[in-house]
Amino acid sequence: MKLIKIQTKFNCSADDLWNLFSDVTRSDWVPFAKDILLEDNIRTFIMDGVGEIKEQIIDLNNEKKTLSYSVIKSPAPLNHHLAKILVLAEAENRATLIWTSEVEPDHFEQLIKDGMESSITLIKKILE
Repeated sequence: MKLIKIQTKFNCSADDLWNLFSDVTRSDWVPFAKDILLEDNIRTFIMDGVGEIKEQIIDLNNEKKTLSYSVIKSPAPLNHHLAKILVLAEAENRATLIWTSEVEPDHFEQLIKDGMESSITLIKKILE
């Protein structure tokens, strides 16, 4: 199993950054996402050129600004996926994102990391 960890600083408040992640149906920061549907704790991404990806929301804690989710259906045959997001306040208009993903099989590490980095690029365009 591979562990991916990305830690990135943002020029925005922790609340603004957290609001983006805590709205689990918001799709403007997800590359290729046409729409995101939520039913119970299952989030379904409708993706251009990729198809459908389903994630189970495991935990969403507004007080701690944490989100945990796991891919349960994907065009890529994942045996295991668990992602955790933590947003930290650094200053009035500075925040840090710590985003980790566990992935198996190992050869999907780069695919998942590229998706995380592409999302971060979009988030910076939206919030900074």
